[in-house]
Amino acid sequence: MKIFNILLLAPFVGLLWVPFYNHQTPMLFGFPFFYWYQFAWVPVTSVLIWLAWKKGAQS
Repeated sequence: MKIFNILLLAPFVGLLWVPFYNHQTPMLFGFPFFYWYQFAWVPVTSVLIWLAWKKGAQS
């Protein structure tokens, strides 16, 4: 397994443990933490997938 493929575990682990982000505060633009934390993972996951693909193809 290539080292950059391990980056793909970050979104899985970051969203797997629900008690970590299951609360209201801090709010961002009126959205509770529970919602914007999950939504923030969408672009982060895209970047991590791109990095794993780009660096994995070069190795």
